[in-house]
Amino acid sequence: MNKRTLILIGFIILKFALQCILVSPEYDLQRDEYLHLDQAHHLAWGYLSVPPVTSWFSYIIYLLGNSVFWIKFFPALFGALTLLVVWKTIELLKGNLYALILGALCVLLSCLLRLNTLYQPNSFDVLCWTAFYYFLIQYITSENTKWIYFAGITFALGFLNKYNIVFLFLGLVPAILLSKQRKILAKKEFYFALILGLILILPNLYWQYSNHFPIVHHMKELAETQLVNVDRANFLKEQILFFIGGLLVILAGLYAVLFYQPFKKYQLFFATFVFTLLIFIYFKAKAYYAIGLYPIYIAFGAVFLSEILNNGWKRFLKPVFILLPLLFFIPMYNIAFPNKSPEYMVAHSEKYKKMGMLRWEDGKDHHLPQDFADMLGWKELARKTDSLYDLMPNQKETIVLCDNYGQAGAINFYSKKGIKAVSFNADYLNWFDLSIQYKNLIRVKEFDENNEELKETSPYFETSAIGGQIKNQYAREYGTTIFVFKKAKIDINKRLEQEINEEKSDIIND
Repeated sequence: MNKRTLILIGFIILKFALQCILVSPEYDLQRDEYLHLDQAHHLAWGYLSVPPVTSWFSYIIYLLGNSVFWIKFFPALFGALTLLVVWKTIELLKGNLYALILGALCVLLSCLLRLNTLYQPNSFDVLCWTAFYYFLIQYITSENTKWIYFAGITFALGFLNKYNIVFLFLGLVPAILLSKQRKILAKKEFYFALILGLILILPNLYWQYSNHFPIVHHMKELAETQLVNVDRANFLKEQILFFIGGLLVILAGLYAVLFYQPFKKYQLFFATFVFTLLIFIYFKAKAYYAIGLYPIYIAFGAVFLSEILNNGWKRFLKPVFILLPLLFFIPMYNIAFPNKSPEYMVAHSEKYKKMGMLRWEDGKDHHLPQDFADMLGWKELARKTDSLYDLMPNQKETIVLCDNYGQAGAINFYSKKGIKAVSFNADYLNWFDLSIQYKNLIRVKEFDENNEELKETSPYFETSAIGGQIKNQYAREYGTTIFVFKKAKIDINKRLEQEINEEKSDIIND
């Protein structure tokens, strides 16, 4: 085993080790994670919220025991593989050991550490972007058409994981047309690869068609509730912060693909960067959607810097570029991860506010960063729901109905009673079991200050009561109330079916 391989293994081990210490045990999983984990029990070629790949990983996690270890392992693995692809890209570009270490450090000590703490499609998305660009570089370097097929398969997997990779395609097409690499369009293998990719994503496209393209409804809802609050200036500021320690390396990479003679054949990478970023800005995308764009430019920059810093006084700058990721990681470690208690963050809120981390999707500042607040209160909710479920006269005839997917998913994940909570929100809309004739209802309601749910629903049941409430003031679900209704006077199933049909009708009409 040579020196390079040993150093690479060391970086990968360090990657996994860092991921283990970045989340304080005071935090639960994040709300999106519960939804993705529940998809393991409802395998399909598509979902209202995401394509199917995440559900495949969720099923593997389920088979492995559904433990937090495996939930955290997979995003860390995708992060480590992203680092590996950047390493291999540097080797392909004939980078030396210094370039390899610099590139690995810039990838390791970046926003990927935060992204890889969460079991979401984003980690695999970044890996697919990076791998696609790597295969494109392989093709440009060797003109071996097998790499076109690898790129096509990677794009298809990325598409089946997160539709975000379409932005890569939209930015790449005009870049190819404007470059000398447009000759690829004359190759039959290019079209065979397109057909192969289409075949792979066809089951998901058919699922979208069969379900009246719920992605349209999802994107419209996203635009109205979240993207409307996206500020383009903040979008650009966050791009700088994502790889702040490797920012100079990325800029060097952009310069290199445009002006550095050995990289002349890769000039389309400058155009694709500009086009892709402009498309993100035009659509007011969330800042983190663009993360997958950057790792490959770290590879270009690391190789370029390793060459130009070899002579004269410039060689004294080599340690500087190595130290920058390390120096920027120290403050990032202290602020960017949920490794501090909620009480600490509230007591030191100014530094979080200064970084814009307290601003949520609603455009307002709150006590904690939204992702951190989304990791609190879930065990409390499940524990209290379990206690109430235990007291129901006929548990099998009791339905647990939640306001949102986070509540339903968390209850299903943590429940010791085998509860299968549902919601009219997100994919749970398709997961109701109406073969059971329900007679009792446990209703989990988002903050309900005047107990309107009790007033509206109690007339339809013989008994009703407030069963509990989320007391963690730092949780996004703070104030969520659990109502208990027993012995229905109406046909619950009929009302549920009516509500489900109305929700699906809204999706179809959008």
